[in-house]
Amino acid sequence: MKDNFSKLADIYVKYRPTYPQELFDFIFSYVKNNDAAWDCGTGNGQTAKELSRHFKKVVATDISQKQIDKAYQANNIIYSLQPAEQTNFTANNLDLITISQALHWFKFEEFYAEVKRVAKNSGIIAAWCYSLPAISKEIDQIVNTQLYKNTLGQYWDEERQYVDDHYATIPFPFEEIKTPSFQIISEWTVIDLEGYINSWSALQKFITANNYNPVDKFIEQVKPYWKEKMKVVFPIHLRIGRVEK
Repeated sequence: MKDNFSKLADIYVKYRPTYPQELFDFIFSYVKNNDAAWDCGTGNGQTAKELSRHFKKVVATDISQKQIDKAYQANNIIYSLQPAEQTNFTANNLDLITISQALHWFKFEEFYAEVKRVAKNSGIIAAWCYSLPAISKEIDQIVNTQLYKNTLGQYWDEERQYVDDHYATIPFPFEEIKTPSFQIISEWTVIDLEGYINSWSALQKFITANNYNPVDKFIEQVKPYWKEKMKVVFPIHLRIGRVEK
């Protein structure tokens, strides 16, 4: 698993979108027991926070200590610095394993072997990502085409293609459950948009290579089309299945 986000921890916790309750309610409806859950690639603990309200115990892992340092705290969440593919967790112990916006960074075969080791029989694994936001025709063309694709295209890691493919091309060797569509819907100022874009890993690589931030120019292009607050919609792409042993 790559660590592209340690230096972005402050921006990440402030500007990354949060997941809708409907997504978690759907996932929880398939979980038989609420004893223990694992949030893998937890980042700042956004998903762990929601799990802590439903499960007696939550173990949350990441490879970035800086991300964990910014994470939401609760008495029943135990954070640890561990790779996705090898943990110190007890076998056959977890009711649910979640991976939010992180599965594309993992070594799939090794991670899935670890999932099968630590999950209870018929435990649930749920992995999701969100793709580029829809705001308006004009703004989407500037942000999603000009900036994301044309300016930053060569700076994205190859794993980002899995997100662009809506996780459909990721192997998923579990008894898969059909899912409805979910969305993240927010009301953003243009400052929120700028903060979100500045959390992109490809942008940081661009800045390192070129010694300037191209976002400033693109935000100026966006401003004529931006109202005080605008509706921002991120499509969520969920893969969920049962871990049968």
